[in-house]
Amino acid sequence: MFEQNPYSKLISSYIQRAEFPADPADLYDPIRYILSLAGKRIRPMLVLMSSNMFGFKDLELSLPASAAIEYFHNFSLIHDDIMDKAPLRRGKDTVHQKWNDNVAILSGDALLVKAYQELGKSPADKIPALLEVFNKVALEVCEGQQMDMDFEKRSSVREEEYIQMIKLKTSVLLGGALQMGAILASASKEQQQKIYDFGVNLGIAFQLQDDYLDVYGDPSSFGKQVGGDILSDKKTILHIRTQHLSEGADLLEFNDLVSAQEITKEEKVGRMKNLYAKYNIDQYAEEVKQRYMHLAYAQLESLDIDPESKQEMFVLADILMHRAK
Repeated sequence: MFEQNPYSKLISSYIQRAEFPADPADLYDPIRYILSLAGKRIRPMLVLMSSNMFGFKDLELSLPASAAIEYFHNFSLIHDDIMDKAPLRRGKDTVHQKWNDNVAILSGDALLVKAYQELGKSPADKIPALLEVFNKVALEVCEGQQMDMDFEKRSSVREEEYIQMIKLKTSVLLGGALQMGAILASASKEQQQKIYDFGVNLGIAFQLQDDYLDVYGDPSSFGKQVGGDILSDKKTILHIRTQHLSEGADLLEFNDLVSAQEITKEEKVGRMKNLYAKYNIDQYAEEVKQRYMHLAYAQLESLDIDPESKQEMFVLADILMHRAK
């Protein structure tokens, strides 16, 4: 679906043309590997779609900023996978699994440098504003990741804290990508803010959908280990809500499953899913997701541009929010 999108084709072709040195192989081969795994390229697509939506039709000039977003995103995935000890990414071995942690850290760092090199290829008059947004977003992503790791050391997390964490860790990158596209198109500050807010709220809804798919998704289409969040005791919206509602024997069961060492992975996932079913957690997660979807769509609707120009963005948002479960 996304592979046939003209924006996806543009960014994929641009990245495929990128040249990385042959040596040292353990620095550049992992970069080539992670970029070849062909994710949906949603974030770089948003740069192109936003710049086009606001009337900047020379998409070739938007490609470096688009690639910078993709490189930064993959840099963050390489490092996140190390921290999460994740075995799979997009259905394939993670970089640290295929090589080792040290190689993954350094190749991730090099990919971040490459992101800044790409930004430097943008139209000169737009680089300061692009850098301001990019740096703000990059730092916020780090803050969100630190919050996520801090949550691992706590026995409970409030739902509003979790929403703030995923806003920083996941959503601001979507908003930033859209704002960078608007900057390239010389959109007003007001328009930039609205498209940024659309992206942030869409990103929160997207992550809530991701939480759901981690438990209920098809591993062949989801591309990650199903039930991984349960096995790692990750405090997702499903975990937080279940802990909040559980009482008596159910709370004992919940606490017994958290950090359980003496049961199989299958049993742990199965028993936790039984608790989720008892408290209609899947339905609740869907309701919260819908709330942020509506906020996102309201921001997009409020943009003072030709309604037809916004149609592509509405279609993409609908596709993202109705991924296969």
